[in-house]
Amino acid sequence: MTHCPAEKSGALRETSVPDCLANLLPAQPWYVRSGRPLLDEAAYQWVKRLIDIAVCVAALPFALPVLVLCCIGIKLDSRGAIFFNQMRTGQGGRRFKMYKLRTMIGNAEELKAQYLHLNQLTYPDFKIDNDPRITRIGRILRKTSLDELPQIFNVLGGNMSLVGPRPTSFRAETYKLWHTARLEVKPGLTGLWQISGRSEMDFDDRLRLDIAYQRNRSLWLDVQILIRTVGAVLSGRGAN
Repeated sequence: MTHCPAEKSGALRETSVPDCLANLLPAQPWYVRSGRPLLDEAAYQWVKRLIDIAVCVAALPFALPVLVLCCIGIKLDSRGAIFFNQMRTGQGGRRFKMYKLRTMIGNAEELKAQYLHLNQLTYPDFKIDNDPRITRIGRILRKTSLDELPQIFNVLGGNMSLVGPRPTSFRAETYKLWHTARLEVKPGLTGLWQISGRSEMDFDDRLRLDIAYQRNRSLWLDVQILIRTVGAVLSGRGAN
């Protein structure tokens, strides 16, 4: 036992060390779970999958007309395919085809090497400000995250979830050993780093948030992330 000064009077009161030092310790991040989850892992995964399907099915009547308008805009703005389908790394390191709306010119991948010296992030990430490969409609789609809309079908297909680490385009072999913890959970449309900095964060920083999600995941955390994602999308912070 130890003594800790009272808040208002000069008197001393007897208290436990944790209580006395509580104000001196750094606050836990909001996403850190304070107790045991209400559901065990199997029940959590089952309910999470039901929620994924229910939300996507309910959103389809609203998402499809928006998707059609986006497709028309892409077609009118530049030549090339409407959709950009890319192999991504998912749960357990398995590769799957992820769907996006095309936001770049047709030969964007070929031009990547030309702009590699302007990369603002560390390998294996690639980002440059005012990327000349992005089309006019593509900038709008990226700013509003509408280019990710086709991933509703990835969620319905079971390759992705609404909430989880974003799937990477590079293979699991590229990961460092500590990175592989993120592969224990299904990738998602949104996650902790989308609401904490989005594309402004380096890969290692995003990985730390992905691992924090993996350790603290629960239905309540998923709901909080979805709500905060709406604010992140509306603000456009970190979108690229």
